[in-house]
Amino acid sequence: MQLHHQKHHQTYITNYNKALEQLDQALAKADSSSIVQLQSAIKFNGGGHKNHSIFWKNLTPLRVSALAFVISTFVNRIPLISRRANQKGRGQKRVRDFASSD
Repeated sequence: MQLHHQKHHQTYITNYNKALEQLDQALAKADSSSIVQLQSAIKFNGGGHKNHSIFWKNLTPLRVSALAFVISTFVNRIPLISRRANQKGRGQKRVRDFASSD
């Protein structure tokens, strides 16, 4: 994997950066034919870099943020909180009728 990361993925990055530099030069000169020719190199190498970045990210262990942990903990406890509230609340409510006796 180290060879793949340092050689293969790095080649995409190097060629992508080179193509972007050439694009800047072509744009400065208003060289439309060079701009069109560079599109395929930018797409290919930029796409290769993006795909490899996704690949490396998918290989890393899942990290749960503190906020995600708190939310998932709370959401998982909603049924428990609801049951406890219903149990403690039974017999506590009184309905009063203030209807007019006229």
